[in-house]
Amino acid sequence: MPRPPEDVLQAAGNPRLRPARPRLLEILGMVLAAPFLAVLFLLKPLHEAEEALKRFLDTKEEKERRRARRDEESRRDALLTRRGLDQVFDGNWQGNAGRLLLLWFEQSTHPERLVLATQDGIVLAAPPRRVAVGRRRRMQIVCRIPADIAALTDPLSGEFATTCLLISFRDGSWLRLDTAEPRSELHMHLLRQPRLES
Repeated sequence: MPRPPEDVLQAAGNPRLRPARPRLLEILGMVLAAPFLAVLFLLKPLHEAEEALKRFLDTKEEKERRRARRDEESRRDALLTRRGLDQVFDGNWQGNAGRLLLLWFEQSTHPERLVLATQDGIVLAAPPRRVAVGRRRRMQIVCRIPADIAALTDPLSGEFATTCLLISFRDGSWLRLDTAEPRSELHMHLLRQPRLES
């Protein structure tokens, strides 16, 4: 999360800007997983060599498909960058998106949010604090954004498979959300919605 100017930070009451530190259970899990990660790290060059060999043996059509996919990803990333959507939010700390971002970790110290699109607006849920296991069970609603204040939008209108979504506020500010996978259920939900003519 970008650091706001000091005057904005003080006016907001110096809210938390970082997620909570890992808990003891998370640290213990990382320590226990370290030997397995070392083995995976050693196997990675073998996997990369195998992938390179597969690419070398690909048919002409497969090579063209891979090249087309890389070109599409490059166009998508360039379009996001050109529109300024490679940032966390629009940069206006006085707008609704900036104010929501300032409250992000006060609502929950866990960095992830479960996003629900409803008829009434957008609902964000999160565990009450950083948890190692069972976080889905502990989800609580941390923010409701009414439909007359903001809408969930796909900035590329489904043109590309992307993980990027926006909470677009009526005041023109926006907050970027990254989904766990491209073409998530939220993307598909937005594609099914009728488009309003402007």
